[in-house]
Amino acid sequence: MKNIKSCVFIFAGMMLAMACNNQGFKKTRSGLLYKIISDGKGEAAKKGQFLKINFVQKIRDSVLNSSSEGMPVYTPVDSTGPNYSAAEIFPMLRKGDSAVIILLADSLQRKSGQPLPPFIKKRDKITLFLRVLDVFPSQALVRKDEDNEIQKQKQKEIKIVEDYLAKNKITAQKTEKGTYVEVKSKGDGPAVDSGKEISVLYTGKAIPSGKVFESNMNGPNTEPYKFVVGRRQIIQGWDDGLRLFKKGGKGTLYIPAFLAYDSRQGPGGKQYENLIFDVDIVDVRDAPSQPGTNAKPPSGLPQKVDPQSKKLMPQPQHK
Repeated sequence: MKNIKSCVFIFAGMMLAMACNNQGFKKTRSGLLYKIISDGKGEAAKKGQFLKINFVQKIRDSVLNSSSEGMPVYTPVDSTGPNYSAAEIFPMLRKGDSAVIILLADSLQRKSGQPLPPFIKKRDKITLFLRVLDVFPSQALVRKDEDNEIQKQKQKEIKIVEDYLAKNKITAQKTEKGTYVEVKSKGDGPAVDSGKEISVLYTGKAIPSGKVFESNMNGPNTEPYKFVVGRRQIIQGWDDGLRLFKKGGKGTLYIPAFLAYDSRQGPGGKQYENLIFDVDIVDVRDAPSQPGTNAKPPSGLPQKVDPQSKKLMPQPQHK
């Protein structure tokens, strides 16, 4: 998998100069510029099949989105018509093919009828580099392959966290769900458990950089964050790891991405972010009759939501 993903970036580098002047590109019916690198072996994908793709999406010298650090994308092959999107060339692709696609920002705005995000200028080119890893004839086979990829991604995240702990000589216990908890002081008050409302002071950091992205332990916001355990109001790593503490407890949670944001954008602006939280359990009490929190969840601690479906060209995020 690592070698395949590296090939996408090598291909992107090779094609970048060509993309700058549109040399050797063809056009779809909608005017989309594209170039396919293929050995011509095997049949092109058919309507109703699914492509497994690694991709890099760039504007100028900045990467907007990439599958390099996480899961590949699974996308259907369909008769989309001239809709000025990457889907137009999917029926032309075979397993092992690489492609580069160029969307002109002014054409994108004109054809979609929507204004461009402020960080995209009318003369910009949005370039998508992709490689087809496989072609599947059914959703059942896609789900089977995706399950395998999910397990690989989880193991990758676990290794990153465990390597961080080993490098920094940190002793932490692993919960059944997979959160790593360093208990510095367990506390001596009521235990954190389902149905309890807890108040927490915390500092959130990224793994492996250790960079702080948010804190209510110091600065202008020192109000403890309150939530009810077991009501899916918080990321799984918190709901899981904090159960090892009682009121007055202090420690650190080391959370693999699959127990935090997973494929959603994390507080550091990336997908599949592994996180650290220093925590101080200020209070543990019975939950109020009406569920809720005392404030909007901090950026690092979103309310639990269903994971977003993956798209080949998701809306770029301005950073």
